[in-house]
Amino acid sequence: MENASGIDTLFVLLGAIMVLAMHAGFAFLEVGTVRKKNQVNALVKIFSDFAVSTIAYFFIGYWVAYGIDFFADANTLISMNGSGNGYELVKFFFLLTFAAAIPAIISGGIAERAKFYPQLLATFILVAALYPFFEGIVWGGNFGIQAWLESTFGAPFNDFAGSVVVHAFGGWLALGAVVVLGHRRGRYGKNGEMFAHPPSNIPFLALGAWILTVGWFGFNVMSAQSVEGISGLVAVNSLMAMVGGLLAALVAGKNDPGFVHNGPLAGLVAVCAGSSVMHPLGALATGAIAGALFVWTFTLAQNKWKIDDVLGVWPLHGLCGAWGGIAAGIFGLKALGGMGGVAFMSQLIGTLMGVGIALVGGFVVYGALKNMLGIRLSEEDEFQGADLAIHKIASHYE
Repeated sequence: MENASGIDTLFVLLGAIMVLAMHAGFAFLEVGTVRKKNQVNALVKIFSDFAVSTIAYFFIGYWVAYGIDFFADANTLISMNGSGNGYELVKFFFLLTFAAAIPAIISGGIAERAKFYPQLLATFILVAALYPFFEGIVWGGNFGIQAWLESTFGAPFNDFAGSVVVHAFGGWLALGAVVVLGHRRGRYGKNGEMFAHPPSNIPFLALGAWILTVGWFGFNVMSAQSVEGISGLVAVNSLMAMVGGLLAALVAGKNDPGFVHNGPLAGLVAVCAGSSVMHPLGALATGAIAGALFVWTFTLAQNKWKIDDVLGVWPLHGLCGAWGGIAAGIFGLKALGGMGGVAFMSQLIGTLMGVGIALVGGFVVYGALKNMLGIRLSEEDEFQGADLAIHKIASHYE
């Protein structure tokens, strides 16, 4: 029993480290996408957001989600759940890396024009309260909503690795933040014309996508949170969805490297929810639809709706995450080769609930900060770039 507990603790710890590494992927994806004058800010922002997220989740968020706090002596902490190996502590670490993905997602949407410290305050609020509120409903069984879905439709809302809990939630929060913040100066003209702000460094963008892709197998497979729960099906479904998203984005995006490197991420976002119940062919279809959905909605949002979401985090995480929540209720069915144990209506209701809470929360939190503190750089600072305006140093010198 002690050996099993120790192995599970190591397993979850390795998962936490892999997902922690994904935050470097978030950083470099943003570094490669923003203009050179905002690269330092992207790096500092993602790292600082993780630190603030840790404090918020340790002291408040984990308790909100699961009713567990860490205000006890060290001997008590390592013996929680009777493990003797500190399993609950590394489980906190693992789930923290998920929680910290919320501000990392938002960061990509509001890049190049957001004030630094108000965004850190938003991070604290979201990770301490709003995200764990929904996390607790889905993964903690809070408020009896999962029990109600199961009794009504035959199965609870299934979100194995967070298509909705993490990705859709972060993406719809980001939409509220982006709209409240407004578009970057010079991005759109008075008569509706657009002015391109092309990526500054495609190799950095690609590096970020690769780091995220590799780390995602820790994100998904290790969501089992025990060695006994490991499933090769999750790994292969993640692989197939990644490939489906990449190929669909390659074709739909007409070889554009930005779409090519975000396509596999779209597929991985979408497969998180149903990775434990889908057939690999269902995962391939889920990923392919997500890759095409990302290309189409990114183009529509930027060009027609004039939503200046710099990295396209609302299409990538918000929409593809929502699709993943619903897809689990389709391709997870036994009739389509899945494992079963899912109900379409539970998936639809759970997904809509996450989208609604996040969208309203994004407008409320960022709207309040805008009115109380201001969340936007001045015109002069935005023109100069966040690197010099906030951090007093450029990413490079000629």
